[in-house]
Amino acid sequence: MQFIRKLFIRRPIDYSGSLGQIAWQKFKRNGLAMSAFSFIILGVLVAVLGYLLTPDKTHFANDQHLELSAASPGFEVDMLKIRKNRNIEQGGFLKTMVWGKERLHKQIPFYNSDFQKDKLNIELYTGDKPNNGIVESYDFVDIVYPVDKDKKIQVDNDRVTFTTIDGKKQTIRLSDLKNTIKKEHIEHKKYLLGTDRFGRDLLSRLLIGTRVSLSVGFISVFISLMIGITLGAVAGFFRGWIDDLIVWFINVVWSIPTLLLVIAITFALGKGFWQIFVAVGMTMWVEVARVVRGQVISMREQEFVEAGKALGFRNSRIIIRHILPNVMGAVIVISAANFASAILIEAGLSFLGIGVQPPMPSWGTMIKEHYAYIILDSAYLAILPGIAIMLMVLAFMLVGNGLRDALDVKAVKNKQ
Repeated sequence: MQFIRKLFIRRPIDYSGSLGQIAWQKFKRNGLAMSAFSFIILGVLVAVLGYLLTPDKTHFANDQHLELSAASPGFEVDMLKIRKNRNIEQGGFLKTMVWGKERLHKQIPFYNSDFQKDKLNIELYTGDKPNNGIVESYDFVDIVYPVDKDKKIQVDNDRVTFTTIDGKKQTIRLSDLKNTIKKEHIEHKKYLLGTDRFGRDLLSRLLIGTRVSLSVGFISVFISLMIGITLGAVAGFFRGWIDDLIVWFINVVWSIPTLLLVIAITFALGKGFWQIFVAVGMTMWVEVARVVRGQVISMREQEFVEAGKALGFRNSRIIIRHILPNVMGAVIVISAANFASAILIEAGLSFLGIGVQPPMPSWGTMIKEHYAYIILDSAYLAILPGIAIMLMVLAFMLVGNGLRDALDVKAVKNKQ
């Protein structure tokens, strides 16, 4: 809390420091930009930690219970956890964080339960009122242990003998099994934001969708920067026929509507998660190239560039080490705006069905799956991912505006 409090303290700007330090001081004084920056940092933490934060830790948060379809926020239900009769590898901390993990137990929602001698009878949850669920019966042993179904389960008074899938023969008291089921295998589960149309936890899907949107934005912007900075710097520095050729190529790409170009590239590369990175990145470099070219043209005649040439420095060294650091302010501002555009484009493509493919959670896909619920009593299923997109895009736009003001070199020079 002390660190966060220090970020928002408004101190007088010290103009005696470096331009980077002055820009950071000016940026901190912008309350909206700092709030948006904090929101982005929170989103990055959610994206990185991933399944460590989600209630549903299965891969893609895809644990479906169709009987719980479109349950309202705050919905509660009892779950019976039945051990799966096979060996399940449980990954470590990092594997769980990145990929999630498979459940050891199959979860069955139920209405009420009744313990018999060696069996548990449950009335399955149907969502109907009255419930009218089907009654199913499960052996105590089969609920708690991975049992070898080919071997017979023997019950003798208060003891049961069985064989696990590892081939181990065990004998356990029925009363102990009953207590274990009550403590560890009957769970009262609460869905804070309810469930989607397939009975999946909506909160978990929203959190993992943050990872998809931010990763698409980050990698797409990175690709666009690599292409845009390279072409813009080469065109602005060498001029002549090289500049004419690159400008012609920029104008051709610029004349094609962005969404149509993205759709065309997506159809060429195929639908999927990684294809979106390339498709969006290949269409966002044009604006970067134009800005970098203009900045380089204005600086190539400066004294420090002439001095570098006189000292015999290679052109690549002059561009990379002397010119590009002076144009990165404008590039950073463009990158923030492009990040917001990438999130919107990814959401739009996923909504159209040519972006991220199910069951991978994406905010655009979630809107596509639930937009029909807007006219029903479950409009939040489409509104919540829409709000998430709006807040993330707004945050990047506010950060971009804050960076534009903070990196205003003329204002710094006037103060000095």
